[in-house]
Amino acid sequence: MERAQERAATNGAKSSVPRSEEAGTALELLVHGVGGTTPERMLDDPRTVRITGDDTAAVFRRADDADAESRPEEYRGTAVREAYVWCNLTSGNGSRALWLLLLPFMVVNLAHWMRPTTKGRRKIVRLYGLLVRLTGLTLTVLLVAGCCEVALDLAAWQCAGTRACAERHSWLGFLSPVVSNGGWWSAPGRRLALAALVPAALTGLLWYLSQRTWSAYESQQPMSRATEPDEESGRTALGRPGFWYGRRLVARLRAAHTAAGLLTTAAAVGTSAARFDHRSGGPALLDLLGRLLEASLVAGAAAVVWVVCRRGRSEHRLDRELDAHLVRRLPLAALALLLLTAVYAAWDRPGWESAGRLPGDMTFGTITLLQGLLVIALGAVAHVLHRTHPDPRAAMRGLGGPAVAMLACALGGVMSGGVSQRVSDWLDGTGTDIPGPPVLLTWQASVIPPLLLVLLVLCAWLGRRTWLLRRAEMASVDGDDPDGAKDPTRTRLIARARAMATLTDRAPLLIAVVSTATLLLGAAALVGAMTTGRTPGRAAHGTYAVVQGAADTAQALGSWLIGLGFILLVTWGRRAYKDPSARRTIGILWDVGTFWPRAAHPFAPPCYAERAVPDLTWRMATWTRATGGRLVISGHSQGSVLAAAAAWQLEPAVRKRVALLTYGSPLERLYGRWFPAHFGPGALSALHHDVDCWRNLHRPTDPIGGPVRLTGACGPEVDRAALKDPLAYGRTEEHPLPAPILGHSDYQEDPAFAQERRRLLDRLKPDAPAPVPRPQGESGRSSA
Repeated sequence: MERAQERAATNGAKSSVPRSEEAGTALELLVHGVGGTTPERMLDDPRTVRITGDDTAAVFRRADDADAESRPEEYRGTAVREAYVWCNLTSGNGSRALWLLLLPFMVVNLAHWMRPTTKGRRKIVRLYGLLVRLTGLTLTVLLVAGCCEVALDLAAWQCAGTRACAERHSWLGFLSPVVSNGGWWSAPGRRLALAALVPAALTGLLWYLSQRTWSAYESQQPMSRATEPDEESGRTALGRPGFWYGRRLVARLRAAHTAAGLLTTAAAVGTSAARFDHRSGGPALLDLLGRLLEASLVAGAAAVVWVVCRRGRSEHRLDRELDAHLVRRLPLAALALLLLTAVYAAWDRPGWESAGRLPGDMTFGTITLLQGLLVIALGAVAHVLHRTHPDPRAAMRGLGGPAVAMLACALGGVMSGGVSQRVSDWLDGTGTDIPGPPVLLTWQASVIPPLLLVLLVLCAWLGRRTWLLRRAEMASVDGDDPDGAKDPTRTRLIARARAMATLTDRAPLLIAVVSTATLLLGAAALVGAMTTGRTPGRAAHGTYAVVQGAADTAQALGSWLIGLGFILLVTWGRRAYKDPSARRTIGILWDVGTFWPRAAHPFAPPCYAERAVPDLTWRMATWTRATGGRLVISGHSQGSVLAAAAAWQLEPAVRKRVALLTYGSPLERLYGRWFPAHFGPGALSALHHDVDCWRNLHRPTDPIGGPVRLTGACGPEVDRAALKDPLAYGRTEEHPLPAPILGHSDYQEDPAFAQERRRLLDRLKPDAPAPVPRPQGESGRSSA
């Protein structure tokens, strides 16, 4: 194997001027889709060798093809096949299953890339990105505030300050003034200072995960090249030199969000002590220190917001700079302020006792109100952008980004509220010893049953529509084989597969209804909590019996559901840590959700495309430069998205020597609709124009892949007519056994795949001149 790799590397390092006998060499670069696979299966050979790459992502060949460049005469009329395997980028080890806890951050990051297509509105585009980044910042504050609610309020303040609760939980005894007989740690401020270690540790963990994944993903530099005009030509921003290298913005946002988490913890510790010191007759020195502390917290918050607002992504050039001073000093300053706050809160204050709740209602209410206003403003900006350049295929008329941002906020609220509810129930089994979590969290839990009812009605409507569509498809299935014997069971199976595949196209309606209902119910919960100051059940006392019963039921059921949802999330994560099959399922979620760079939230799971796209670009560019041969990049499912992104990153001369074969591709059906600014009709038309040729295969039973839908003569040039699935309705000479319904898988088993691959190879011109070699020092090194 090592000798084969050495021969391949030697051939790849030959002169960039191809020999005449090598001019006809062809390469097919296969890129797998979601869930991953093995190189042996992709190449249909048990003996494969790694040509270039590492254990995370690599290019493989059959062992017999390892030195194919040295024997071009043996590959006349065929193509050398390579497989790019990238599945370990998303589903490698078990610890990545814990990324489920970062789900709200991933979802809000998707909202950044769902911007509508527009022309000439750069300031509004920047405003859109700013609003999403601010929404992401509120999610970090919400997560840390939820942790503070559990550690500081419920455990250290309420339970440790209540004799019955502290006696029931002996591990809190040293914090209880009664149980510890007035021990040193029993002072309220010292209890809060000690409990602050939990949210501070959570913030530090998020910083560490972001820092570690940055070194594995964002540190991989793409090829350096000149910028192409994209505003006038309709080309997507994915072709810009710096698009897949966002480490500067991620580093800035990581510093800001880390500081925000530490400042939130400092505010939870210090404001309670400051409020006690501001009472009349209190010590003047502590009163002054409390006011200085509050002013410092406000100044720190302003600095964090300024950093988030100051700079967005730099895509037009490969930005290798790093704001080193800001990245280091801002989190350190916040940490120093937290330590000073802990010292201030731990100061001895005779007469200070913990009673009631910490002022959490104000905090969570402010965060909820701010998130709602940001989502509404984001919707207004998205509407303006969509009107400047309407795209009829865009999901929700360009409002997909605001809707997804609303869902991210709801997920953050459910996770923080779920933890608080479960910990409160665990600490106070009787429900009478401690006040429990803030009233707003109880109201938010109470609106979950109405939201699920709306979702249930919508699912019932979609189910009926699918059933009616299945009945209509049965006639179409019978018409595909008019002379064959009819099998009602077989017809129903095929018709159901086609009908179920259309549910993907109804996702915008589902997201629109759920996000709108979430916004309205969240606003109702905020108004109810702020106006009554009591839980829904208590606020409904004295009203009609029906209203009181509904409020009590919603409160109890909501608390149970929100806790159950969080427990299921943690349980699924633990199961995936031990179960490879479950871990692979979670890996599929990340394949789709983490394609995009971290532009709105630095604590989101890392973007695997910042490694995969440069890998593919380097491989295609170096191979065509070294051999001058023909190249077909063949992508299935999510692999087709990576293939398109890599083609956009090539230089124009290299791009013209590449053919694109996609199958089961979500390029238009999912990415074109939900991310119109980057995969809209203009971007896909430009891709068709830039590569030498492009063919796309799809099936009516595929729930993910679909046609590219280019207009005019470009449509038939790219999209082949929908493939037949199954390949045979009944038993035939070619298929004596029943043919399976393939749906999204096994496109290469269809004869059309080999036909289209052959067509692309024949169309590419083997005698086209190779790109002019770059001067020494510009070409860089390959991903090997």
